[in-house]
Amino acid sequence: MSSAYLFPGQGAQSVGMGKTHYEQDETFASYVDRANEILGFDLKEIMFEGPKEKLKQTEYTQPAIFLHSVALYKKLDANPDMVAGHSLGEFSALVACGAVDFEDALKIVRRRGELMQQAGEENPGTMAAVIGMDDDIVERICEQATEETGKEVVAANYNCPGQLVISGDADAIQKAVDLLKEEGCRLAKILEVSGAFHSSLMQPAYDGLKESLEALDISEPDCPIYSNYTAEPTTDPEEIRSNLLNQLLNPVRWTQTLKNMHKNDAESFIEVGPGKVLQGLVKRTLDDVKISGLQ
Repeated sequence: MSSAYLFPGQGAQSVGMGKTHYEQDETFASYVDRANEILGFDLKEIMFEGPKEKLKQTEYTQPAIFLHSVALYKKLDANPDMVAGHSLGEFSALVACGAVDFEDALKIVRRRGELMQQAGEENPGTMAAVIGMDDDIVERICEQATEETGKEVVAANYNCPGQLVISGDADAIQKAVDLLKEEGCRLAKILEVSGAFHSSLMQPAYDGLKESLEALDISEPDCPIYSNYTAEPTTDPEEIRSNLLNQLLNPVRWTQTLKNMHKNDAESFIEVGPGKVLQGLVKRTLDDVKISGLQ
């Protein structure tokens, strides 16, 4: 039975995350302390004590979730057959499969969070959750809203069948939400986020991260990593590098990723990191698989 290890992205954070693990496990604690030294500020305090408003700022959220996920993974005696991470979680997956060093990944995750937050301030936008509608209908309505407003809205996260997140300019998002409701969508709700992630409004983050990613040391992973950008497995360092950059402007193809992992014999899916969001997405996407997690 092949095992797939999954790592969550932004939205999985909560105040107090990792505190019990830190107090009870030396390995976990050593990674948290090391991260504080690398970053030069007290990420541990933000994770453990908040406040919530600070933890949900993208520049802190991303390194916090990455750190929690990787420190948990390092507690395990794991031997994945394949790995994947949702958006930010792709960096956790890269450390888990041995493609990127922890310190290098933490630094670039911190930079990614800063750049994405700045991009959200430069190009204000938002996102909305869409539940109960086929992908092709959501895509069509996004195109219609873009055409009617002259501003972009696109499918950003294909999370599971019948659950998408759309991203773009606030006016275009509102138009899409209105059109979706007219079409009979079960739920179309604007989210509290700091930017229009996985859309062209993240172009400043793409431009800013390009140089850092070009300098990142990426080794051939111990097992295939499935890319958000392609939903396909790869072990090629240069393809991994390209996929990480393209991910910023393009949708997270999570539904397709899970289906491809299953097609390639994954029968056990293990989520490692804060929350249980990915376990739920596996359950709603695949039948007859084993699902577990370590929070």
